[in-house]
Amino acid sequence: MEFMKTVTGNRLWRSIVRHGVVATNRNRVMMVMESLFLHLHSTKVRRRNLEASSHYYLGGISGFLFCVLTMTGLYLMLYYHPSVPQAYQDMKELSFAVSNGVFLRNMHRWAAHAMVLAVFLHMLRVFYHKAYRPPREFNWVVGVVLLLLTLLLSYTGYLLPWDQLAFWGVSVGTNMVQATPFAGKDLRFLLLGGNIVGENALLRFYVLHCVILPLALAFGVGIHLWRVRKDGGVQGSRGTTRPEPGKGE
Repeated sequence: MEFMKTVTGNRLWRSIVRHGVVATNRNRVMMVMESLFLHLHSTKVRRRNLEASSHYYLGGISGFLFCVLTMTGLYLMLYYHPSVPQAYQDMKELSFAVSNGVFLRNMHRWAAHAMVLAVFLHMLRVFYHKAYRPPREFNWVVGVVLLLLTLLLSYTGYLLPWDQLAFWGVSVGTNMVQATPFAGKDLRFLLLGGNIVGENALLRFYVLHCVILPLALAFGVGIHLWRVRKDGGVQGSRGTTRPEPGKGE
């Protein structure tokens, strides 16, 4: 029992879970009301959290760009085969034979660059307003994870055209991963599916770029938005006040 009190009483636990663990009626209700899976839309939201604010711009732009990337990415998948050397031939066909292929490919590429910039500026704004402090420290960590996922999404898409720029860019990047202490060589082998940048690497980057990372990012965005409302809105919004720790809505 003392161990549970130590675990549930520390700052890390309280930043993630707001209700207690004792089987009281209040805690049972709080567990249901604060469940992301049972209530994707918060059961109780402050009125000012629903008001439009300029502080939502960068987050909204990032979300819009993610939607653009998803739609254009789905279209590009119709013309792409993750195999060597078919991937490069598909890129040439997309550029010269498919109607509006160049436009959609460039839209996907520039939206990816813009999303990295928008997410980075969003993190800067959050840091400037000191929203990494309680009770928003857990959401700040979620935001850092989302930034890393955005960078990984951008990087894994780099290899898919299978041209010289992609090949050498991924070679340099994975060689940098190899320099990681203790687990560097294993991480590089896991990423490439071997010791060289080849067909296995192309297939793994394709699955990461098109399935695993987008799903992880969408799930993380869901937690992020849900937690923004639970933590009392965006830090810096007009009239926003911080709720007392342990009394989040």
